[in-house]
Amino acid sequence: MAARLTTTLTRPRLYGAFAAMLLTVASAPALAIKPFTADYQASYMGVVGTGRMTLVADGANRWKYTLAVTAPLADLRQTTVFEDKGGQWRPLSGTDTSKVLAKSKTKNAVYDWSRGVASWTGDVKPERAGPIKLQSGDLDALLVNLAVVRDLAAGKPMNYRMVEDGRVKQLSYTVAGKEEITIDGKPVQATKVSANHGEKQTIAWIVDGMPVPARILQRDKGQDAIDLRVQSVK
Repeated sequence: MAARLTTTLTRPRLYGAFAAMLLTVASAPALAIKPFTADYQASYMGVVGTGRMTLVADGANRWKYTLAVTAPLADLRQTTVFEDKGGQWRPLSGTDTSKVLAKSKTKNAVYDWSRGVASWTGDVKPERAGPIKLQSGDLDALLVNLAVVRDLAAGKPMNYRMVEDGRVKQLSYTVAGKEEITIDGKPVQATKVSANHGEKQTIAWIVDGMPVPARILQRDKGQDAIDLRVQSVK
């Protein structure tokens, strides 16, 4: 959600919520999906930059969801194309590109629901290429950002099976209370949720009526990796 600079850069994943910013919940009735553009102030490994999330229609019941983070010496972008199938969001394809210092990487994902498998190409290790068997309700990392907002609003458990980067991860977000945050200079009440996955932690602040988290903080081994703070949503 979201949403990941020194000379010893390593690139953490943009887990939803972003980055990163999650099984049965994904099949819960979804709120109406609407296009949006959300601009963020981004901090990547301590260096300030900008972030933007966009959601646009990509055909009948299909959507293109993109998260881009730009900071000095780094350019990160993730895009997911997904379908709304009877209220269930299913990833169809994804692209993950990064340029940190002079090193560039691109990974491509295909979620083939007709065959029931996901696979990856590009700059991936052979053991991460798949295929991995898909299950109903599976999400990719980027879609978790939207699912957390949807399910919190619906009062649903925020438990997800995330199929990403040649692996399957179980994510469970829990409510950590209410907290006041500032958006465009104004104090706003937000619900704070968090999830731990290995040595990584994702914390998201969700504001009623906002389609994406107002803030996404990803931590790796106890250190802040990416911090996204919304500036505007339209």
